[in-house]
Amino acid sequence: MTHSAQERREIVVGLVATPPDYPARVAARLAGELAGRLAERVDADVRWTIREGWGEVAPRRDGGVEALLEDLAQRRADDRWDVAICLTDLPLHADRGPLVAQTSARRVVAVVSLPALGLPQLRAARATVPDLVNRLLTDASDKRVPPAGWAPAEITRRIPAIHRVVGAADGDVGYVASGLLGRVRLLAGMVRANRPGRALLGLSKLLVGAFGTAAFALTTDTIWQMGDALGGLRLSVIMVLGLTALVVWLIVAHDLWEKPSRETPTQLARLFNLGTILTLTLATAVSYMVLFVGTVLVGALLIDPSVLEQVVQRPVGISDYLTLAWITSSLATVGGAIGSGLENEETVRAAAYGYHPQPGGWRDEKGG
Repeated sequence: MTHSAQERREIVVGLVATPPDYPARVAARLAGELAGRLAERVDADVRWTIREGWGEVAPRRDGGVEALLEDLAQRRADDRWDVAICLTDLPLHADRGPLVAQTSARRVVAVVSLPALGLPQLRAARATVPDLVNRLLTDASDKRVPPAGWAPAEITRRIPAIHRVVGAADGDVGYVASGLLGRVRLLAGMVRANRPGRALLGLSKLLVGAFGTAAFALTTDTIWQMGDALGGLRLSVIMVLGLTALVVWLIVAHDLWEKPSRETPTQLARLFNLGTILTLTLATAVSYMVLFVGTVLVGALLIDPSVLEQVVQRPVGISDYLTLAWITSSLATVGGAIGSGLENEETVRAAAYGYHPQPGGWRDEKGG
């Protein structure tokens, strides 16, 4: 570690989450262990003090990473932190690839894009943040700005998401993911940051409505005959159409579509919408599986095999009950889509990637 850091005995690291939703939860978990990790990997002779904070509820989207760095630098100066790290769920791009992190030696701040880290975001953040703090303090103590093209190999080896390092003329350093794999990791990370489990819990009324529709459909022998007549291909098409209709209905009925604006560039709006679609698709797919399993159990309890055999005029087995549950669940999702209009607006809106409700229990330690 640097001589300057050792003289001070205490180094204050500000950990800022923006917006105060999912990034705040990651920051809260990371803050509790960051001091120990900094002592272990940077300098054990320094007393590390971690300050938590949050940025604007809706991050400045038009300026990208530069706007975040400027906001963070102002916050660092106001609160007299030695170094500041920002965790954001905003997908960032640089040099035609997803930006994992960017450091600014002259401002002694860094931004980390959580979605670009992929699925294991907390684990990746634990590995990334201490290295960024070490790098920033080293550059600040040496009173120099790293040259363009400077590439700290230790970070690129430690973080799989980082594919290459890009240096700017002013000494800012960007850690960029690979093209194709990085975009796949970014989309997966966006879904992770959007917390699909929250969307799933928010669709409880939808699931109840779908169960009611399925239970009613199971009592009609027309459904039994349709299930027996339709093949696997047609049943698959019906299932996909039902799930697609449900996702489209949720987006349209609850106005979840992000429109390009002065604050939200077209490329960012597309990413937000793709993240929303993937989140809702995952949530509805899990809901469908729950509905399918429930329908199989209800069908097995309500429909005696002898009665089903009379309708289809052949011996039946477990595969026939699975097929019956398949078509019933697919048709019931349409009823569930209609019932989704009764869902709590706040819970459904949370599935939109650009929507950031303020989490309860998060405290911004301003002036600490």
